[in-house]
Amino acid sequence: MNIDPRPLHARATEQIAALVKTVRPEQLAGPTPCAEFDVRTLLSHIAGGTRRIAVVGAGGDGMAVRPFLDGVEDDRWSAAYDEVRTEVQKSWSDDARLDALVTVPWGEAPGRIALSGYVMEAVTHTWDLSESLGRPLALDPELAEFALGIARRVLPDERRDDDEELPFDSAVPAPEGADAYGLLAAYLGRRPLS
Repeated sequence: MNIDPRPLHARATEQIAALVKTVRPEQLAGPTPCAEFDVRTLLSHIAGGTRRIAVVGAGGDGMAVRPFLDGVEDDRWSAAYDEVRTEVQKSWSDDARLDALVTVPWGEAPGRIALSGYVMEAVTHTWDLSESLGRPLALDPELAEFALGIARRVLPDERRDDDEELPFDSAVPAPEGADAYGLLAAYLGRRPLS
């Protein structure tokens, strides 16, 4: 895979930022398709994971970064997310980072592969958040198609059955007529809330 995932990651973070702006305070304690997360915790994880890949892009130790952003006041999620997504764009601006070996939770990989994995994570959590909020915005299908391609490449279903550390369940049947996001969610073992 020899693509530059930075434009896709930027689009994915723009989409998340737009979605985060729709979150109302009374939704923060609501459920998400990630059974262990409420909306507030999901926002914390989305922002924390984004900060982690920013640190990786800057040549730092992303594994030393907790994949949650703590201490964010309820009315500051949009601003907090904008800050970390700006960090990503700055830290990955050097083309050499795409071929540099970096360490991410699933191992060592060239930067372009690592950032592609974070596109998959961001798009997956976009679906999670959108489901939690009642689907307030139309989502970019091209991002979901890219993320699904990455998921199929790096997360074969049989591997997930043997690895309890993976944060994805085995694939479930996609609802009839599912769009690219529904296919991605089903492939990663997620089910809609309703």
